[in-house]
Amino acid sequence: MLRAKIVATGSYVPERILNNADLEGMVDTSDEWIIERTGIRERRIANDKQAVSDLAYEASKSALKSVGLRAKDLDLIIVASVSGDMPLPATACILQDKLDAGRAAAFDVNAACSGFVYALSVADAFIRSGTYRRVLVVGAEVLSKFTDWEDRTTCVLFGDGAGAVILEAAEGDRGVLSVKIHSDGSMWDLLHVPAGGSRTPASRETVKKRMHFIKMKGNETFKVAVRTLESLVVETLKEHKLKSSDLSLLIPHQANFRIIQATAKRLNLPMEKVVVNLDRFGNTSAASIPIALDETVKAARVRNGDYILLEAFGGGLTWASALIKW
Repeated sequence: MLRAKIVATGSYVPERILNNADLEGMVDTSDEWIIERTGIRERRIANDKQAVSDLAYEASKSALKSVGLRAKDLDLIIVASVSGDMPLPATACILQDKLDAGRAAAFDVNAACSGFVYALSVADAFIRSGTYRRVLVVGAEVLSKFTDWEDRTTCVLFGDGAGAVILEAAEGDRGVLSVKIHSDGSMWDLLHVPAGGSRTPASRETVKKRMHFIKMKGNETFKVAVRTLESLVVETLKEHKLKSSDLSLLIPHQANFRIIQATAKRLNLPMEKVVVNLDRFGNTSAASIPIALDETVKAARVRNGDYILLEAFGGGLTWASALIKW
């Protein structure tokens, strides 16, 4: 059977570190309050000249170098992001040019924090069908430029970064076993940026009302996330006749430590099997899972034959999982 196998990973985060003490001087908050409610201690912030394609480029170069490939070897580039360089064209096309990957098709996927797993599902389908043999999937965000630094409920959450994987067609039982994607558009308003699109185009009024920043209903989002992620993981494992104890690692979207902890508890999964790095990077949306995966691979925490589950929840609302046999 033809499968999509991850043959390389890479990641990049900006140099600037914004810690909780720094935020104490910007809004009415405290290090203790932020850690207690989110688990975040610091996050990375892009400089004024860095856009999503710049971070994606660095992560992609890292992935290509790790496996000795050239950008010209790629058939397809998919970038998952909600903070792309500009509304038009796709950031993936800008990345294709930066990499000099002229042979590859390129497009973006927007599924918020679930974006990387959604993009992975597209890459997996292309590879399984035989359409493409080598695909670069990147999750990259510069959320700091869409963050309202006067809103203490959201500005403590987000960070910038990028992660990348290269998938290749391979025979056998190793690779992406399945990807599940779900959405519920009736709850779109729980997490959104109100202005800047065709519904509410940019104007002096929208800028004045701070409508180009991320708005979130945190408590409602938390409740839905815990419930849906548990059922999603159960659904994925049941399909493959696996138990949670069969998993070597769970790599969740890094949104909130309490959500991660609650999901692990409901699955009777020890935290030793759960990859957590949001204390250092915050919520990097579509970039969080590939950054965590790259760190896990580089730390030699995965071995051939390991079952790894990726799961995410984000605006849309969207949620998704991917089961991988390494």
